[in-house]
Amino acid sequence: RTGVGGPAGSAVAPPPEGTPGSAVAPPPPVAATPPPAAEPPRVGSGSNASKDEPVRASTSAEREKMEREIAPYIERARKSYPDAKKRYLAGLPRGHRFSVVTRLHSTEGDEAVFVTVTGIKGDQVTGHIDSDVRGVAGYKAGDSYTLSERDIVDWVIVKPDGSEEGNLVGKFLDERNAKQPH
Repeated sequence: RTGVGGPAGSAVAPPPEGTPGSAVAPPPPVAATPPPAAEPPRVGSGSNASKDEPVRASTSAEREKMEREIAPYIERARKSYPDAKKRYLAGLPRGHRFSVVTRLHSTEGDEAVFVTVTGIKGDQVTGHIDSDVRGVAGYKAGDSYTLSERDIVDWVIVKPDGSEEGNLVGKFLDERNAKQPH
């Protein structure tokens, strides 16, 4: 699947060296039973793995086109996030995992990553990076990360069977990439 980050969406891989662009790294598989809130996610373990595939934007024109295409899906994801947040705060069923997608930034570009949520206080979301970070130095899978809700670009609830709720950007990118020649 594809997504500017959603455990069922594809990821935008970093552009070839020396070209402008952004990347979205796919998350590792999701564990069947979520870890306790104080424990970091078991990156790379579990049976309900994501099917994310890299999505390349190798030029600034391609990146701008992709950003325009995903903008309505980001808007829909942000509008539906408050309901997902309420469900998370009320307690998700056993084995469900709540993640948000945000962008990490550096001088090399930016990259969308999944953050498995371990807590929400006010508008601050805390969790662990649950993606293999490829294009932004200083971050890696498993790192603790806190972001403002205004920086969320997508969200997903992954169920024990691997099915998902949310991941609007990722699902759009899946469909878009399925139509393009490889």
